[in-house]
Amino acid sequence: MAKLSRETFWGPWSLYGSLIALAGFAIDRSHKWWMLNVYDIAARGRVEITSFFDLVMAWNQGVSYGLFEAQTATGVAFLAGFAIAVIIGLSLWLARVEHRVTALAIGLILGGALGNVYDRIFYGAVADFFSFHAFGFYWYIFNIADVWIALGVALIILESVWPGLVGAGEKDSPDKK
Repeated sequence: MAKLSRETFWGPWSLYGSLIALAGFAIDRSHKWWMLNVYDIAARGRVEITSFFDLVMAWNQGVSYGLFEAQTATGVAFLAGFAIAVIIGLSLWLARVEHRVTALAIGLILGGALGNVYDRIFYGAVADFFSFHAFGFYWYIFNIADVWIALGVALIILESVWPGLVGAGEKDSPDKK
């Protein structure tokens, strides 16, 4: 077993990824605060923006697509605990990355995960607002945190399938200009 050291928890791209995560979290929290407290989406109901996009208020008590709904304090604690475990795992992965694009992707996922776990802990559910629909089909309702997570996962998939496509050269160095 490898000995625990500073490098176990903090690597060359950790600061970069952490700043991305903090920015993503701040943007998500600011948007949710504005939608709930200033715009008051709950009082407005469905707000049609275009023929295929509405603003709505939905409290997601589960995970993606409302799966595994948690309606009790124990269920909420379990989902929040699971999300925190994922955040810890992603943070440990961030300490080991060698490419800027991977750090960016993990930072985006972390920022989104932090935004959603915040909601789960303080509200018991995740606030979702964006509803896309067309031809009678409604896609799931989501928020900015979900956008960060999806972008991060997409970057990781692109980097895995086509290395170098999104800017990952051989090995990046945070010191490179």
